[in-house]
Amino acid sequence: MPLKTTAGNHGEAAKGRGSTINPEGRFEKWARDAADDGWFQDPGDEPAKPKTVIAIERAKSVITHNDSPDLGFSQSLNPYRGCGIGCPFCYARPSHAYLGLSPGIDWETRLFAKTNAADLLREELAKPGYRCENLVIGVNTDAYQPIEKEHRITRAILEVCDEANQPIGLITKSALIERDIDILASMARRRLVSTTITVTTLDHQISRYMEPRASAPARRLLAIERLSQAGIPVNVNIAPVVPFLTDSELESILEASAKAGVSSAAYTLLRLPWEVKDIFRAWLEERFPLKAAHVMSRVHEMRGGRDNDPNFGTRMKGQGLFAQLLKQRFDKACARLGLNDRGWAFELDCSQFRPPSPKGQGALF
Repeated sequence: MPLKTTAGNHGEAAKGRGSTINPEGRFEKWARDAADDGWFQDPGDEPAKPKTVIAIERAKSVITHNDSPDLGFSQSLNPYRGCGIGCPFCYARPSHAYLGLSPGIDWETRLFAKTNAADLLREELAKPGYRCENLVIGVNTDAYQPIEKEHRITRAILEVCDEANQPIGLITKSALIERDIDILASMARRRLVSTTITVTTLDHQISRYMEPRASAPARRLLAIERLSQAGIPVNVNIAPVVPFLTDSELESILEASAKAGVSSAAYTLLRLPWEVKDIFRAWLEERFPLKAAHVMSRVHEMRGGRDNDPNFGTRMKGQGLFAQLLKQRFDKACARLGLNDRGWAFELDCSQFRPPSPKGQGALF
């Protein structure tokens, strides 16, 4: 697949970035290839580091609906497009192709902030036909990625949900979620929130390459502990499980998470849809060249001989002997640790919902 010739991107790993390439999106009608024009760079010079560019987006709607039987929820909200955390395996990367951008480096450097998201959510929740059900925040992009610290869009969304008694689920790899414990603890007392902290590995050296701008694994465990101590239900999601790279940590992650205070757990096998397969392969060859062939061989065994299985029912957990063994290990560890007795949704209460007041009129009532 041809690569965009962006600065600092010639198949080399840039510090603090996940993807090592910037492939064209599958909807592009043209392609660019790097070529040597004679203007060589001094071997001692370091390639330019790709910088993050944030665009303000005025979204037209914010609640997304799905009918997937694999997800366990039907509506979600993403405060941002693109994700600065930069995981090279992220299944959501291909969505950047719809914007004419690359699912590679562009995904983690060309970000869009939906600054009107909270106002739109207020309007959508107030519509007469709105039916209250769990709203999951941060499915495609991390709601607490680094730019949230400045833009605070997720915080504004939580304030609307708190006012309307709208049940929510949060998914993140960032300890920044601790900033909003005041709102989340209040909602938890009304059974209106569940949180999910994703832990891929406990090995800092692996994590710094797999999730370059996520909170460190130990820091995520501390966030789990603090959320749990505040009375906020926490689920741990081991995702993705990468054969020969992180799969051996399944039990240790569950044990550390249970000790920190989680009540339930889930896992997802590595998924490589569309452009992600090329991005992940390039990353694997760059970061773990001695394991690359073994990883992909086992992926094929668990994916019916392919890089990716898009079918409902098998796409999240895989198939075949090794997928069955992984599930058995997970189930036995959860049973031993007393996890999953309450389910990941923690029986959120939709009966308390009330349409939020129009913006700016809350003080009148």
